[in-house]
Amino acid sequence: MGILEGKNILVAGVTLDTSIGFHVARIAQAEGATVVVSNFGRAMSLTGRVIKKLDPVPPLLEVDVTDEEHLAGLAEKLGEHVGSLDGLVHSLAFANPATALGGKFLSTPWSDVATALQVSAYSLASLTMACKPLLAPSASVVGMTFDAQVSWPVYDWMGVSKSALESTSRYLARYLGPEGVRVNLVAAGPLETLAKRAIGGADTFNEVWGQRAPLGWDPKDMEPTARAVVALLSDWFPKTTGEMVHVDGGLHSTGA
Repeated sequence: MGILEGKNILVAGVTLDTSIGFHVARIAQAEGATVVVSNFGRAMSLTGRVIKKLDPVPPLLEVDVTDEEHLAGLAEKLGEHVGSLDGLVHSLAFANPATALGGKFLSTPWSDVATALQVSAYSLASLTMACKPLLAPSASVVGMTFDAQVSWPVYDWMGVSKSALESTSRYLARYLGPEGVRVNLVAAGPLETLAKRAIGGADTFNEVWGQRAPLGWDPKDMEPTARAVVALLSDWFPKTTGEMVHVDGGLHSTGA
């Protein structure tokens, strides 16, 4: 029996089989969960193809976290596939690579900053609240971050957005805790996702992790990060909330 046996999980943000969300969905299914995935817009066709690699092929919902109608109708759409929701995985982030990333921090217009904050941080709260009517007692919400306690080269407004995401998770943990809902984040090291490839100069991170991570780091290996997410979705962390679990080969614990 797997650690997610009988649980229903929504994984928001599955695009390619190199996405963290895809591997979370794969491992969650292997651990006994019924999985639903989401994406939106032109990426839906990519998601539709890649989830055919999963067994069984999970339902695919269109959810644009900046669209109030999508959010308002999400619980009803989910209800067509599951009676309740035991876990929600927030694997969503966006910042315009032309203006908000790659060293352009000082000149980014507010409109692009606002988009980055809404999609990458506020959506943790808006998506969770959209799912709230279906959240089961002891449900677990897990988001993905890249530790924003310090500044990083070229990460710019995405770093600010991740900082906001981390704070958002703590406040959600505070307000949803009395209802038994846990909210945690996994801080992964640099992984070769579609999002990372869009950041000019991000390969520098691979060099840093290669030199300093005590356990070593393979940026193409999504498995350790996905396993951590699945563990937090399970009942094995019943009193852990508002936490950020590092899966970065230990780099966060080192100095220069």
